[in-house]
Amino acid sequence: MIDTSTKFDTRHKSKTIIDGRDRAGARSMLRAIGLGDDDFKKPIVGVAHSWIETMPCNLGFRRLAEGVKAGIREAGGVPMELNTVAISDGVTMGTEGMNASLISREVIADSIELVGRGHMFDAIVILAACDKTLPGSAMALTRLDIPGFVLYGGSILPGNFRGRDVTIQEVYEGIGANAAGKMSDEDLDELERVACPGIGACGGQFTANTMATAIEVLGLSPVGMASTPQPDPTKQEIARQAGRLVMDQLERGLKPSEILTRQSFLNGIAVANATGGSTNIVLHFLAMAREAGIELSIDDFNPVSDSTPIIADLKPSGKYTAVDVHKAGGIGLITKRLIDGGKIDGDQLTPSGKTLAEEVADVTETPGQKVVLSVDAPKKETGGLLVLKGNLAPEGAVIKVAESPRSRHQGPARVFESGEDAMAAVTNREIKHGDVVVIRYEGPRGAPGMPEMLGVTAALVGEGLGETVALLTDGRFSGATRGFMVGHVAPEAAVGGPIAAIREGDLITIDLEQRTLDVELSPEAIAARLEQWKPQAARYESGVFAKYAALVSSAAEGAVTRPVR
Repeated sequence: MIDTSTKFDTRHKSKTIIDGRDRAGARSMLRAIGLGDDDFKKPIVGVAHSWIETMPCNLGFRRLAEGVKAGIREAGGVPMELNTVAISDGVTMGTEGMNASLISREVIADSIELVGRGHMFDAIVILAACDKTLPGSAMALTRLDIPGFVLYGGSILPGNFRGRDVTIQEVYEGIGANAAGKMSDEDLDELERVACPGIGACGGQFTANTMATAIEVLGLSPVGMASTPQPDPTKQEIARQAGRLVMDQLERGLKPSEILTRQSFLNGIAVANATGGSTNIVLHFLAMAREAGIELSIDDFNPVSDSTPIIADLKPSGKYTAVDVHKAGGIGLITKRLIDGGKIDGDQLTPSGKTLAEEVADVTETPGQKVVLSVDAPKKETGGLLVLKGNLAPEGAVIKVAESPRSRHQGPARVFESGEDAMAAVTNREIKHGDVVVIRYEGPRGAPGMPEMLGVTAALVGEGLGETVALLTDGRFSGATRGFMVGHVAPEAAVGGPIAAIREGDLITIDLEQRTLDVELSPEAIAARLEQWKPQAARYESGVFAKYAALVSSAAEGAVTRPVR
């Protein structure tokens, strides 16, 4: 527990911008937005969110923000609402717009940090839902290091297609099935219309729900608040509780730097593995740990995966959705299972000041639920994520292994210089059983922005090639991706990584037991090819994409932007 014997100054930041004769100009401006003398004696609490009209994921945030603000006022604070951006992976998938997604993580973090520093908030609550808003919010909170937390807006409800639950995953796989003649145009149209029935983030254990789960276990989200779906009427009261909780956290002066430890990050990695979660957690946790000054590398992921069983039967590799987790007992039930089984450390702190174990001690399990299994009888004995290395990925690559029965694939390379070219080949049925689809120049710098390849991977699955074809890329995958798909290959092609040396027909071997990713070429042959290699011309000469390409690090380091000294 944090020492609270010394009273924390709840106006530790805002008094600098508000108090005293010299701040009359600031107070005059603030009176114009409705603040008065009593308000100037209270702490200022930021309420940040990424409400945007481009997706269902964040569409409920204006209403939820009102709940958070009401709770802050009730507890004696002055809330100040601010807005940032968001990019929908699901909407932009397979287009140039997808390049903006990972870049938006940095913009979100930078913009929240800017307003938080500029207006000297004493505390902050950050509402997040779609994929990059969650890590971006966590990065901003860590940089500000003021009392506060990330509040997950919540999952969408599942759609219903002819009596079964469906998510956006089934729509993308339906595209491939339709291209292969396995689904009619009419069936795909019907599926499209029912898969996303309202507001909320994508419903499987894709990137949003993976990150929400991991951030709760990490200690940057209140325990018990993430599982409730966004459309649930009780979510508004949860938002109000969050407003009161942040004021309590402010009274105690509990900051992210006092919560985050190396072990808390390992806890978060464990729960992502235990739920068959998204490969994107590798990128995001590396980036978040860097902001927190916590030592974490890509080599820390395999030991956690090796010792963590999969205990949640969730899409894309399983049967159930995030809403089913909520009905079964919530993220807290998964957490308690892992603590009781010795897989995560329950002594780590949470925003309430209590430990993780204390917070989940009284969690209620719904009788007869089949979503969350036990550590002793898991779905799979080891975790859902692996890092591979080899002569194609000296810095590492990532694969999700939650469902694949294969442990090895060897086949000829089919080489594509972009995701769009690969998608065209898949939908034209040019990919054959046994092939290894290679998509390069889609890394952090090359694309730029490391776009996701869900369109391609889902199309392969939809065509019936998911169990006989492999894919590797220096780009990313959606959390909805399944199959023998290797992403984050580093170094990327744009900086002359070995993936740039692959030629059509080269024999590639992916071996999960050995944790290797290799092409059947000698070191001398790879070096000779790379000597003849020339970098592609920059795809963007100005603007945000060009800035990002100039500053971004390797995927093996979290694809973070670094100042040029």
